[in-house]
Amino acid sequence: MHSIRAYHAILALLVLLAYVTSEWGAIHAWLGYGVGLMILIRLGLAASGLPQLGLERFYPHFTGLNLGRITTHPAISRSILLAIAISLVTVTATGMVMDAGRTFSAAAPPPPSEFSASTAAEDWTHSRDQLEEVEEADDQDGGPLGEVHEFFGNLILLLVGGHVAYLLAFKRSLVRFMLFLPSAGK
Repeated sequence: MHSIRAYHAILALLVLLAYVTSEWGAIHAWLGYGVGLMILIRLGLAASGLPQLGLERFYPHFTGLNLGRITTHPAISRSILLAIAISLVTVTATGMVMDAGRTFSAAAPPPPSEFSASTAAEDWTHSRDQLEEVEEADDQDGGPLGEVHEFFGNLILLLVGGHVAYLLAFKRSLVRFMLFLPSAGK
């Protein structure tokens, strides 16, 4: 469970940084690819077969849900987690589709050539121009796909706020555990 806490902290930090840098072009794109890598890692962990890491933890089961247990029933937190996961996958996938790998090509070193001051200057100018193209493409609205990307990016913020509020209100021991804090009794 310690690795899940570390994974959660890294993913949360990457998502927060990606949200904050939404106007920063290539930095935002690299953070988005980092989030995509974290999603792939989570899918790999789920394939391990360990029940604590399985994707079924995201599926809400409403058995036993009644008014007396409505605030603490696992279906509530699982529903929020599922909505966050769907939003996160959607915003990451739309971002990658809109980027179409331009961030990688802008960061790639130029092909090897005879070294001279003039070719080095040309290579540097070419790389800088590619990076500027990536940032200009990011500055465009992205059309309907850009709207979907922005909508789900904002939705994640609301869902995570709801997730945190729910946990603080009803599951404080879990909050302490996930934040690497000692339990309240210690």
